[in-house]
Amino acid sequence: MERPVNRRGFLKGTVAGVASLAGASLLGPLAETLAAGQADDKDRPNVLMIAVDDLRPQLGCYGHEQMISPHIDALAGRGVLFKRAYCQVPVCGASRASLLTGLRPTNRRFVTYKTWARKDAPDAVSLPGWFRRQGYETISRGKIFHHKTDCKDAWSTLDRLRGFPGYVMAESRQIGRAYRKKHGNSHKQGPATECADRPASDYPDGKVAERCMTDLKRLAKADKPFFLAAGFHKPHLPFAAPKKYWDLYDRSKIDLADNPFAPKGAPRQALHNWGELRGYYTGIPANGPLSDVQARELIHGYYACVSFIDAQIGQLLAELKRQGLANNTLVVLWGDHGWNLGEHGLWCKHCNFETSLHSPLIFAGPGVAEGKSTDALVEYVDLYPTLCDLAGLRQPDHLEGLSMAPLAHKPDRPWKQAVFSRYHKGESVKTDRYRYTRWPRQDGEPVHMLYDHKTDPAENINIAADPTHAATVTRMRELLAAGYKTAVPKCD
Repeated sequence: MERPVNRRGFLKGTVAGVASLAGASLLGPLAETLAAGQADDKDRPNVLMIAVDDLRPQLGCYGHEQMISPHIDALAGRGVLFKRAYCQVPVCGASRASLLTGLRPTNRRFVTYKTWARKDAPDAVSLPGWFRRQGYETISRGKIFHHKTDCKDAWSTLDRLRGFPGYVMAESRQIGRAYRKKHGNSHKQGPATECADRPASDYPDGKVAERCMTDLKRLAKADKPFFLAAGFHKPHLPFAAPKKYWDLYDRSKIDLADNPFAPKGAPRQALHNWGELRGYYTGIPANGPLSDVQARELIHGYYACVSFIDAQIGQLLAELKRQGLANNTLVVLWGDHGWNLGEHGLWCKHCNFETSLHSPLIFAGPGVAEGKSTDALVEYVDLYPTLCDLAGLRQPDHLEGLSMAPLAHKPDRPWKQAVFSRYHKGESVKTDRYRYTRWPRQDGEPVHMLYDHKTDPAENINIAADPTHAATVTRMRELLAAGYKTAVPKCD
């Protein structure tokens, strides 16, 4: 008979939980040593955490054949690819604060890009801060927290290279200056794309990779474990990448979105005017859709930036291997949320659709299955407890996620019933088949959407008002109201 279990009972320590669920033999010698309470610094695995801004699952390993992402694909080939990983909130600052504190967003916590984890959750120890307390050397390069000095005491070394807007050509910066001078708009940065025949080392992300590689050379000789966080800025706007990565793609063959229209029956709360793109970048119409020419240029730029970052990640992983660290380093790669490339007529993130909430997640390293993927529903708030368990560390008491360590060992095991996300007051719950989103309304009647991912994976028809789906709406509404604690997996 199956019985539900709560998070604390489900996983209590690396092996105690996993052994009861998946068998201790799956964990290997490292985990068995940690379970026996014999772990010391030399036994603990290192952590290399790779964060990529605005990265949707537009990668070869996720089945996108147009994409050129060989290094991320290779990482997936030696670890576990989570096919259905979801952020808690589709905006940079809030998503990162949630992931790095292990706490979920609320109406008042983790709402916008202005979020500061330290201010929104002052009593929570951040993920790097927890590892530092356990004796790890913690290093931040590039963009990890949205704000450079957020939770700065979590790091032994903090180095935030400026990555926005990331232009390398004086002409691009001049376009922004000229526009601001003429129109009095202080927000305009310049063009939304830049293709420059310049080396990677001229770009902030190239410098992030270089400094992380230097770190690895030093850390290989150190006598304590490390937590190295590499935060890459692209493919965040503007799409500025070296010409060699633009040249990888033939623009005439780039696919446009299949559904550049609002979903049938979608309420106004579901959509936005892509203010990030319109507000910051020149040459974008103030209202209405982009032309196909502009859309292809932007998608081309996004692809080029992804391939550029893939190459930087490849160099970093090669250095990890070169320094003899690969076998004892947990590698986790995540994008802070998804991104719209014209789907539903939208650009950027900031909505409750699959395109904004679905993002890549890969784990590789000691204690992780090799060359596997899983369809299990997982959430970014689960990453913090997972790294604790895989590293043999006790979880702090404040965490609101569920360790994915059992999935890392046995990717096909049963898992969560649902995952939860929100954007401002719009709350979403996704099950294996459906996504339901609800917004409150002043008259007491909610505004909502329901999409059947079995028949409508692109979310083109809101069926919430269809009487034949009334029972499903009720069930999803109850699941959303009951919350994440009721959606934990069952085990024997």
